[in-house]
Amino acid sequence: MINGMGTSADAGDAPPGPGRTLSLPEPTGPCPVGTTSLCLTDVSRADPWAPGVNVRELVISLWYAAMPSEGRRAQYMTPEESRLQLTSRGITRVPPEALSTVRTNAVSDAPPAGDQRALPLVVLSPGFTNARSALTALAEDLASHGYVVAGIDHTYESFATAFPGGRITTALARQAPRRGPGFWEKVAAGRAADVCFVLDELTGAHPPWPGAALIDPSRMAMAGHSAGGAAAIAAMLADSRLLAGIDMDGTTAAPIPDHGLARPFLFLGKQSNYTPGNEGGVTTWERDWKLLTGWKRWLLVAGAVHASFTDLALLADQVGIDVGAALPGARSLDITRAYVRAFFDQHLRGEPQALLDQPSPRYPEVTFCSPD
Repeated sequence: MINGMGTSADAGDAPPGPGRTLSLPEPTGPCPVGTTSLCLTDVSRADPWAPGVNVRELVISLWYAAMPSEGRRAQYMTPEESRLQLTSRGITRVPPEALSTVRTNAVSDAPPAGDQRALPLVVLSPGFTNARSALTALAEDLASHGYVVAGIDHTYESFATAFPGGRITTALARQAPRRGPGFWEKVAAGRAADVCFVLDELTGAHPPWPGAALIDPSRMAMAGHSAGGAAAIAAMLADSRLLAGIDMDGTTAAPIPDHGLARPFLFLGKQSNYTPGNEGGVTTWERDWKLLTGWKRWLLVAGAVHASFTDLALLADQVGIDVGAALPGARSLDITRAYVRAFFDQHLRGEPQALLDQPSPRYPEVTFCSPD
């Protein structure tokens, strides 16, 4: 479940051309998008990765439908976060601050729009070592269609998380015995606890965000990439408030009980690893598929690589890094946003989506699998 724009093999790639602007695609919905970040502290548990730290601190971003605003667009990540995300992957020919210059579409701290308890909430969890910002284009798109989206930085799992005041935490979790028994189960369980805590905070009596009253606590769900996708099952098992979940290209870890998981679930992955019955492929989806007893789909994207379901394949294309995808990053992001939004429109809004019923001529790269 290693994630990112690339590996040390990319170190020799050319830097972006002069004046080249890194940018995310515009959202497809009718609503302007706002965003804000929050620092939350869970005093009920110790940090799973930092010995001696007796609380769990998280930084999250919220994206939401906003009032029209002339405010500044949000920063994708800080220069120091950018430096650590790039150099930790051995990407040295790209300017170290490059990811802090990505042009986003959401306005920082724009006033939220909407009626009280009217908007569904989607939690997004990034891949191991990735920051929450890696799913920004998906978050902005959902927010433009009237969702509140909470992206979580899972502290000490990301290469860099910037806290208020300039403190930066790094990926202490990588120092754990990566091949030791139970490592990925620990990651999934810790992320599930993070998600439950964020739901508690946003829907509690004294939420830390003034716009929290817009959230409909009866319509909440989760999607994640890689380790974040694997954690969607763990979080749904831990918290019945999550009505539906999506795993984007994540090898699952948390065992589903024998009685199964009856809430809607979508597997969305790359064809090379997740084709059913593929010798040498990932088999955990086949194991879990039998225990997913509610609405379910297994969709594969031809030409995709691991980063294709995030912003990172698109940004890699823009800076001239080859991540090995046969599918352009912009196209894979279009596909991801279309199917993720269709899933949540169907299962949080009750709006049936033909896109989820059969192959679409608009997206010929997407294959429907039936492992049963």
